[in-house]
Amino acid sequence: MMIGVIMGGTSSEREISLLTGKEIIENLDKEKYEVLPMPITTGFELIDKVKCIDFAFIALHGTFGEDGKVQSVLETIDIPYSGSGVLSSALCMDKNMSKKILKAEGIKTPDWIMVKSLEDIDYNILEKMEYPLVIKPNCGGSSIGTFIVKDNTQVEKTVCEALKYDSEIVIEKYIQGKELTCCILNGEVLPMISIKPKSEFFDYSSKYDAGGAEEKIIELPSELKNKVEDIATKCWNVFKCSSYARVDIILKDEEIFVLEINTLPGMTKNSLFPKSAKAKGIGFSQLLDHIIEYSIEKED
Repeated sequence: MMIGVIMGGTSSEREISLLTGKEIIENLDKEKYEVLPMPITTGFELIDKVKCIDFAFIALHGTFGEDGKVQSVLETIDIPYSGSGVLSSALCMDKNMSKKILKAEGIKTPDWIMVKSLEDIDYNILEKMEYPLVIKPNCGGSSIGTFIVKDNTQVEKTVCEALKYDSEIVIEKYIQGKELTCCILNGEVLPMISIKPKSEFFDYSSKYDAGGAEEKIIELPSELKNKVEDIATKCWNVFKCSSYARVDIILKDEEIFVLEINTLPGMTKNSLFPKSAKAKGIGFSQLLDHIIEYSIEKED
């Protein structure tokens, strides 16, 4: 089987995508697959390059990667691909839309507003939400352009900075609690990981620098563990995810808040998904095999 690893892309997360692609290429079983690296910078390159492959392993992050656009192109030309479908990808990428769906489904998520300009900022609402607040791009990832503000004097400057990365900005209540991630493989929740960043929050450096955060497999009390797994599974089902995904959660006392659902989790050396799979006894190459297998099944 000829597998093309699509990497790079056009988003602010290009460098992380290249790292993810590199790790996937190194760990794919060369006895099973013929592996073709496919770095791209435009959509036209994608269409031209994938014509010769049997399967596309998407190693893209951010826009034109996680937002359903690449998935749409691949479906149009009938190339099977890794991860969730067009609708799931688009909804999970859009934080404002995904939070609306979470709220409608009775799943707790931090209070938020979305703004497109400084004129949209309603300080009365922000005061009711109470500081500190998180300001981040609506369709971003890897914590790029994400900031914590502690009072209203910081809001305008920070929104302007975040607008460099997206035309829509989410301002969200900062929940102080234990940060957890639930990696899900074909509907099964893998061992949970607790994240303790060395910086103020789980920012870009914490995620990708070696030693930037303390990440360890955690075993919650049985009842609480079941609640967290049930919510993660509900997210998987509500957003119609497939193959693999990661649900990021804040646990405050015993309240569970879903931050977001990531439909193309990172696969770098320091990424959470391979660590969670390893705790389940699934090595990196075997994990990639499973993702390919489950992704092809979803096409049938």
